[in-house]
Amino acid sequence: MSARPEDERLSPGRTVAYGFQHVLTMYGGIIAPPLVMGGAAGMDTAQMGVLVACCLFIGGLATILQTLGVPFFGAQLPLVQGTSFSGVATMIAILNGGGGMPAVFGAVLAAGAIGIVIAPFFAKLLRFFPPVVTGVVITIIGVSLFPVTADWAMGGSAAGESYGSMKNITLAVITLVILLALSKSGVAALSRLSILLSIVLGTIVAVFMGMTDFSQVLTGDIFAVPTPFAFGAPVFEISAIISMMIVILVTYTETTADMLAVAEVTGSKVDARRIANGLRADMLSSTVAPVFNTFTQSAFAQNVGLVAITGVKSRFVVAAGGGILVVLGLLPVLGRVIASIPQPVLGGAGVVLFGSVAAAGIRTLAKAKDDNMNMLIIATSLAFGCIPMVKPDFYAAFPTWVGTIFQSSISSATIMAVLLNIIFNELSWGKKETSQRSIYKYQLAGLEDGDRLVDGKLYDQQGLEVQIIAEQPGQAGDRPMPQG
Repeated sequence: MSARPEDERLSPGRTVAYGFQHVLTMYGGIIAPPLVMGGAAGMDTAQMGVLVACCLFIGGLATILQTLGVPFFGAQLPLVQGTSFSGVATMIAILNGGGGMPAVFGAVLAAGAIGIVIAPFFAKLLRFFPPVVTGVVITIIGVSLFPVTADWAMGGSAAGESYGSMKNITLAVITLVILLALSKSGVAALSRLSILLSIVLGTIVAVFMGMTDFSQVLTGDIFAVPTPFAFGAPVFEISAIISMMIVILVTYTETTADMLAVAEVTGSKVDARRIANGLRADMLSSTVAPVFNTFTQSAFAQNVGLVAITGVKSRFVVAAGGGILVVLGLLPVLGRVIASIPQPVLGGAGVVLFGSVAAAGIRTLAKAKDDNMNMLIIATSLAFGCIPMVKPDFYAAFPTWVGTIFQSSISSATIMAVLLNIIFNELSWGKKETSQRSIYKYQLAGLEDGDRLVDGKLYDQQGLEVQIIAEQPGQAGDRPMPQG
C-alpha cells in the first residue's frame, strides 16, 4: 500500500515553521467570533480575553484531533479547526432571547452531541459530490474569502479612521510583492516559507511606517489555564437547540467542502467513512467547546489555500499548528504578539492564499463533463453563492432559519450545486444516451485517478503533462483497433 501524501513527515524545525504559517493565516478568523460574541454580550476587556484564549485553546485541541485522529474521530487530513463564524448570527439571537451566554453554551453543547450521532448519515451523501459539485464548492470557498482579504488590506476592524487609507493598502501591496518575489526566488525553502516570511518582513516594513503597536503585549496575564464554565453552567432551551441544529447542518456542509477541497489539493483519497470521521471530530470538539467557554468548531477554508501555495501536504505540520494554538491559549502574551501584526500585512498575503483556493476549484471544474447541463449547474450555483457577498441583506425579509442557511456563500452554492446535479445528472429524464466510442481495457493500464485528456495532451491530477510515448513499429500490430 502506497503512503498517503498527507502522511509525509518533515524535520521538527520545518514542521514548526510551516505550522506557525497556518496559525498566522487563520488567527484573525479564529478570534473574530469570540470578539463579536463578547461585544454583543457587553463583556469587558478581561472577559473577552477569556473568550479569545478559550477559543485558541479548543481550536488547537480540535486541530490535533482532526489531523492525528483516534478511532472514529478525525479525518487525518491537513485541516485547521477553529471557532466557526457561521453560527454567530444564531448565537446572538439566542443571547438576546434572555438566556444570555449560558443559553448559548447549552445550545452549542446539545447540538454538538446530536451532531456526533447523525454525522455518518450526512457522510453517505458523498456520491452527490462529483467534480461539477466539488469544483463549484471549492471555487466559492476561495471567492467567499476575497472580501476578508480586502477588508484586511484596508485595515480591518481595528483601523478606525485610517480604514481604507492608501497607507494601509500600500502596506498590503508591499507584503504581496514580497510574497511573490520569494515565491519566484528559485530557492525551494524560501518559496515554501514565502507566506510566513512575507508576513514577518511585512511587519518589519510596518514598523518603519509607524503602523505597529506592541504596547499591549505585556498587559495582562502571561500564563492562564482556561476555567471550565467560567460564565456559569449551561442552560438548555429547546428552541435554542433547534436553531443551533440548523447551524450544525451548515457546519457539516462547510467542513465536508473543506475536506473535499484539501483532498483535491493534496491528492488524498476521501470516502464516506473518512468524511464521517472528520464530521464526528468536528462535533466532538463542538460539544467540548462550551465546557471551556467557546463555540461551534469547523474547518478553516483559508488554510486550504496555504496547503495549495506551499505544497506542504503533511497533516503533522497542521497538528504542530494545533499545538501552537494550544500554547497561545495557555500563554495569552504570545497571542497578543500575533494580534499585534497589522491586518494590511495579512491582507497582502491573503490575496495569494485565497486566490489559490479559487484556482484549485477551477482546476477541479475542468474535470467535469463539458456539456450544457454542467455549465448550467456551475453558472447558477456560483451566482447563487455570490448573492450573500454582494447583497448581504438579500435574505433580510426571509424567515430567520432561511437566512441562517443561505447567508453563508459556501452553504448557498453547495446546496444549489448538489440539488441541480441531482436534477440534471442523477435523475433519469428518458433513455440515457451512451457514447458510440469504446477503448480496450489494456489501454487504461497506465492511467491513474485524476488523469485527463485536454486538446490531445494527457495531464495528471497535479496538472502536469504526462509524456505519451509512441509505440515501436510492430508492437501494436496484433492488437485490434478501438472503435472511434
